[in-house]
Amino acid sequence: MKFILFANTDWYLYNFRLSTALQLRSMGMEVVMVSPPGEFGHRFEQHGIRWRPLPMERSSLNPWREAGTLARLVGVLREERPDLLHSFTLKCAVYGALAARAAGVPAVVNAVTGLGYVFSSDRAKARMLRPLVSLLMRGALGGEHSRVILQNPDDAQAFADARLAPPHNIRLIRGSGVDLSRFLLRDAEGGARRPLRVLLAARLLREKGVCEYAAAAERLRAQGREVRFLLAGMPDPGNPHSVPAAEVEAWHAQGTLEWLGHVEDMPALLRSVDVMALPSYYREGVPKSLIEAGACGIALVTTNLPGCREVVSRDGEDGLHVQPRSADSLARVIARLDDDRDLLRRLGERARARALADFDEKVVIRKTCEVYGELVPLRLQGAMAG
Repeated sequence: MKFILFANTDWYLYNFRLSTALQLRSMGMEVVMVSPPGEFGHRFEQHGIRWRPLPMERSSLNPWREAGTLARLVGVLREERPDLLHSFTLKCAVYGALAARAAGVPAVVNAVTGLGYVFSSDRAKARMLRPLVSLLMRGALGGEHSRVILQNPDDAQAFADARLAPPHNIRLIRGSGVDLSRFLLRDAEGGARRPLRVLLAARLLREKGVCEYAAAAERLRAQGREVRFLLAGMPDPGNPHSVPAAEVEAWHAQGTLEWLGHVEDMPALLRSVDVMALPSYYREGVPKSLIEAGACGIALVTTNLPGCREVVSRDGEDGLHVQPRSADSLARVIARLDDDRDLLRRLGERARARALADFDEKVVIRKTCEVYGELVPLRLQGAMAG
């Protein structure tokens, strides 16, 4: 059997879905990764997995360009003739479902990791696009031989309320999971008390709370606190709300925070920090950065919004909540952790316990394979049994 995994960046496929592809290959499946060109695509070859570049502009609204993208995807599917197509993110889910129908792909799984810009933004452009995207989703995401995987109950309810997909086709799988053999419990702080080290690791989008993070750093520095703010991640030119590199470089040059850029070895970085902050103010799927940090026993700070609250569900128990779009709220919570190192330790311990119980990638991959098994039951179940 052949599976195609399709996403809008090779970075996403490599960092979030490589483990699923390797599991499928170990079960005797052929796996092909499809995404726009990027620096990660050629890395799949090291793992024995084929990758096909597909030119695609994520933010394009040009109907001729988009028709060309859809036609190219149909061509790839007709050439490859997969038994199942698994598409990730909203645009890829819609395009993948439409292309699969045209190419005669027998089974389709659509994973929507958060409802994204069109549904979360109040800007005129997003409001204008919302009815069109909703119409396309209703037409594309139904069908007997398809499933929609969502990452949190809020999105599942939103899909059902807006009739974006038939309820009997929706499956809930919380996140893409983490490899708990890589993200290990960090060493406890010992010896003399050192400055608190805080990290935000994400694509540098305004909705992730990056600007509020920088503003909170400035407030605490003005108070004379020795708190180190680290920022890991790169701007995303394909997203209209990306923070420009020049703005991030200015924060770094002024000493507001330390910009690390893209970090290859996240487990090593996480072993060096005390707090993971993600003051996001839009609908996440389930943020992997919070899960990875929790697995390392790091205290978590985030908002009580869809996706984020799947990881930090109880303020003061498995992490701390901050107000969305509030640098003051974020600064107060980080100052609280700077002052109370016992609370810092307890929150880290509970975050680790939660990651072990709920977010092991082995569980996520097994549940994903079970969804595949609903669509290609005989052949896939035989491979799973082997």
